[in-house]
Amino acid sequence: MGRETRIITICVSFLMLATLSTPAFARGPNSHGGGNSHGGGNSHGGGNSHGGGGKNFHAGAVYVLTNQTNNSVAVFRRDAKGILTAAGQFPTGGAGDPTPQPPDPATDPLASQGALILDQGNQFLFAVNAGSNEISVLRINKNTLSIVDVVNSGGIRPISLALQGDLLYVLNEGGTPNITGFTVEDDGTLAPLTGSTRPLIGGVAADPAQIGFSQDGALLVVTEKNGNRLNTYTIDSNGLPSAPINNASNGMTPFGFAFNNADTLVVSEAFGGAPSQSAVSSYNAPGSGILSVISGSVPNSQTASCWVVITNNGKFAFVSNTGSGTISSYRINAEDGSLTLLNSIAANTGTGSAPIDMTLSNNSQFLYVLLGGTQSVAAFGVAQNNGNLTSINTYGGLPLGAQGIAAK
Repeated sequence: MGRETRIITICVSFLMLATLSTPAFARGPNSHGGGNSHGGGNSHGGGNSHGGGGKNFHAGAVYVLTNQTNNSVAVFRRDAKGILTAAGQFPTGGAGDPTPQPPDPATDPLASQGALILDQGNQFLFAVNAGSNEISVLRINKNTLSIVDVVNSGGIRPISLALQGDLLYVLNEGGTPNITGFTVEDDGTLAPLTGSTRPLIGGVAADPAQIGFSQDGALLVVTEKNGNRLNTYTIDSNGLPSAPINNASNGMTPFGFAFNNADTLVVSEAFGGAPSQSAVSSYNAPGSGILSVISGSVPNSQTASCWVVITNNGKFAFVSNTGSGTISSYRINAEDGSLTLLNSIAANTGTGSAPIDMTLSNNSQFLYVLLGGTQSVAAFGVAQNNGNLTSINTYGGLPLGAQGIAAK
């Protein structure tokens, strides 16, 4: 089955007429200078300096992968109230791929979650370069990002990354999809993990969306949209994965996911983009890799539920509904991992906005949503007691095709 014949119209195929804007993101005076050279983990200094002044990135920032041919990370400074200020773009040293593969639209070219991730120490960003089949590591400095390493992804068209301690795994969706592992050195450089490459059960027809670790790192999960399947891999003491374990998704078109704790997995289900049919399921995810359903396909009456984030307290999950232009919220039962729909429309990002990637600030007080249809980031305050969302503002100027968001 070819990619063109996928059942997955999903997240935004019906949003092809979304407004296309001209990027106007702030750039510093040295926006793409000589700092693009890379190799063998050579660190780059502050030659790509952008937009000084204000609080530094370590105090709070939101990062968006532009996913352009000359790939870069757009940075917004974040203040204590969640308000963002554009702080420039910094090259990854690789090439993104803003051209979607049919039937994915221009507003969602990678159709994945986890294209840009942040390490737990807030020292490094890890980014996919889908156009050059590479992974970049960028060091977070006070007011700049600098390239630490750029390495081959071990496959074609990397779209999602997962980090656990010093283990980094990438999901390559092109050709025959695979997962491949790397070790992360103290300086952020990457070393390929020999013997770590594994296939997906669905092979060339898998159409995967995300790779992610369980909280304890004992398990890797990959969603297959076309196969309606959750691949799991148990991780041994050397960081190597088992062969993929076949777990049927409870609902159609599993896409994004997040772990609430070591053994509760929350997965969005886009149901092929069918209007008002989306849902979310939770699973018990033990170290054996054999999943069992806790709450099966809890509906939210929205369209194309795709991306999932969970607050630090483990109580609330937010799901972006790309087709509806909305965010839904769920409560997660701390005792058994069961789901209850709180608000079908916890936030409305607007018709044609195509909310895709989402991220929470590290204290879970703010939710940031990448809007593929309007090339912008919507900011919301998160009530810690009930999960209610309060709109802060929307920040534009991103290029069409941006994909991947992370925050401190």
